[in-house]
Amino acid sequence: MNKLDIRNTGKLHESTKHDSADKHVSGRAEYIDDIVEPRGTLHAYLGLASRAHAELASVDLDAVRTAPGVVGVLTAADIPGENDISSPHKHDDPVFAEGKVQFYGQPIFAVIGETRAAARRAATLAKIEYRDLPALLSMEAAVEAGSRLVTEPLKLERGDVETGMTTAPRKVEGRVKIGGQEHFYLESQIAFAHPGEDDDVVVYSSTQHPSEIQLMVANVLDVPQHAVTVNVRRMGGGFGGKETHGNLFAVVAALAAKKFNRAVKLRPDRDDDMVITGKRHDFMVDYEIGFDDDGRIQAVKATYAARGGFSADLSGPVTDRALFHCDNAYWYPAVRVNSLPLYTNTVSNTAFRGFGGPQGLIAAERWIEDIAYALGKDPLEIRKANFYGVESNNVTPYHQTVEDNIIHKIVEDIETSSDYQARRKAVLEFNRTSRVLKKGIALTPVKFGISFTATWYNQAGALVHVYRDGSIHLSHGGTEMGQGLHIKVAQVLADAFGVPVDRVKINATTTGKVPNTSATAASSGTDLNAMAALDGANQIKERLLAHAAEKFGVSREQVLWDAGGVRAGDNFLAFDDVIASAYLARVQLSAAGFYKTPKIHWDRSTGRGRPFYYYAYGAAVSEVTIDTLTGEFQVDRADVLEDVGRSLNPAIDIGQVEGGFIQGMGWLTTEELVWDAKGELRTHAPSTYKIPLASDVPPIFNVRLAEWSVNREPAVGRSKAVGEPPLCLAMSVVEAISMAVASVADYKIAPRLDMPATPERILMGVERMRKAAK
Repeated sequence: MNKLDIRNTGKLHESTKHDSADKHVSGRAEYIDDIVEPRGTLHAYLGLASRAHAELASVDLDAVRTAPGVVGVLTAADIPGENDISSPHKHDDPVFAEGKVQFYGQPIFAVIGETRAAARRAATLAKIEYRDLPALLSMEAAVEAGSRLVTEPLKLERGDVETGMTTAPRKVEGRVKIGGQEHFYLESQIAFAHPGEDDDVVVYSSTQHPSEIQLMVANVLDVPQHAVTVNVRRMGGGFGGKETHGNLFAVVAALAAKKFNRAVKLRPDRDDDMVITGKRHDFMVDYEIGFDDDGRIQAVKATYAARGGFSADLSGPVTDRALFHCDNAYWYPAVRVNSLPLYTNTVSNTAFRGFGGPQGLIAAERWIEDIAYALGKDPLEIRKANFYGVESNNVTPYHQTVEDNIIHKIVEDIETSSDYQARRKAVLEFNRTSRVLKKGIALTPVKFGISFTATWYNQAGALVHVYRDGSIHLSHGGTEMGQGLHIKVAQVLADAFGVPVDRVKINATTTGKVPNTSATAASSGTDLNAMAALDGANQIKERLLAHAAEKFGVSREQVLWDAGGVRAGDNFLAFDDVIASAYLARVQLSAAGFYKTPKIHWDRSTGRGRPFYYYAYGAAVSEVTIDTLTGEFQVDRADVLEDVGRSLNPAIDIGQVEGGFIQGMGWLTTEELVWDAKGELRTHAPSTYKIPLASDVPPIFNVRLAEWSVNREPAVGRSKAVGEPPLCLAMSVVEAISMAVASVADYKIAPRLDMPATPERILMGVERMRKAAK
């Protein structure tokens, strides 16, 4: 484990403990289900479809309405506004199904009961008759049927692809399947709505996007947005699953609260949560790669098909970002890639940590692996041969120039610190003499673009108050889901004013304080909200400096902010004294800060622009052992190096890197989503869906931050984002498993393991290698 010096000075670039750490471990952290319920609180539960695609021939809810403890039932007919919660406003995602259902588990009605148990029991009493329709349950079926796309595809192209492919000395083509992933946040989806006078309603929601909840509730209730206040103190995890999929639960709770004029809470069981809500998109990537005898790529053609589900949701932006990361850290002289977001009769897939980027990176690593085995070389050699250049060969498929390339130094650093070359030789020797157990080792790089590709989301607001006693109150638009956003923003504010971090109190995120917030997503929470808070602080500081100049009769140029106070010529006022004096002089001690990310622009119609403000880099080395008789495996060691620029809080950042890597490892090796022939999700509980355990953490797990890195762009404290990029480093685990499997055929054939690389898939891969070796 990493030993870190934890301090609470609040200074930037120091390890300061999470503001809720003590509450988390003691159980005192208040989540929505812990909020004291007002007398008369009602509970909602959802009635779900038991068909994947069918017309609703009849819906008889009489037994539901008359069940003990039931107050009422809500259907689409009870919605005063729009029966729609679609995130891109395509009007394809109803609150309650009308006329037909499009996935197994789609909500048809909601029961409102005096107790949660009563509502839950009553929801099972509905008598629904269906007329079944053909259902598309897989990407292969959707492609074969010529399924309509769930949203508009994207094409990125640069260079002469046909000539590059024709003249390339060697070619490889194939298909890689990349599985989806359940978010498995610790706190399930939940919403708690309190009705107010007139149109007003207050909603407590476990959401990463309070302003979207506000908009959806307003649209469903047919009221102005100002009538809806959404509050978020903290979430028990989100990982993207609470960016749009909290909409359903919030609008149902709000709808019931206004209809019955009582507080209403909606919290599904974990099984129902997993059935109702979307996952990480699974992908199927078909590719053709032209390359030379040294393994340098000449041309790339690929189509990225993805399971969108029954509605668009975020499938467009997710598949776009997959294309944005089709290059990973590699230069393609000619490239053409297309997205194919497919309509399927399954729950609509949605945002998940990485937002399509990890799937794009995985595909790039697959063809690097194919080239390496075709040439009989170490895949690391092929990776290095194809890295982006610094001064040339540095334009991406979307025509952005890579200006901050440090991937060469990152890889050199970890190759040395992990002793990669010596360990690879040891692995080769082990495999030469071991009959049953085989080892593999791999070093994989990551280049990850940072910014929302929907450019308008790259903005944030903050409200900073300084009170007469010198205490500071901050509201900003970001949401805390355990990632340490609040403490980082508090550190920025404390550092700006030169006070200890315990002077700063961050309010629960609320649409009543900061309007039109962006989702806390795309690894941008700190980049955006800390800069907005800093802008607010700087406005107040400028007023205080002007006040001090006037008070002491000196020019404004002679006044400086210094050591937690103001120095005006030979005079010094400590922070508390400055605030007290400024208040008496009627100086405004409150400010609304704002920030928008500069330089970025993107034209989707042409596939050109600068969608990313900067790139975060990283690399990981993983070593594994597999059992060729059972397919079981273990990760023996992982070395991780992550570029976070100049870290605002090393302890928080290392925690994010560790967690991201293990979550990525779970996605790629153990977490498997299975739908049966009826379209029912069968892996809908911890008993059937296997997330990593503490025992799966590599016994040797070395995680470092690239302390020598500084963000070239003026981001807050010259730091870089840390949320999503580390998840992608788990690719090294799959690549190491592939090497172990390939050893069965003397490393002459690419194993081409689909993901997740479960023991079953590993065993099948071993058998393929054995047959090929004969």
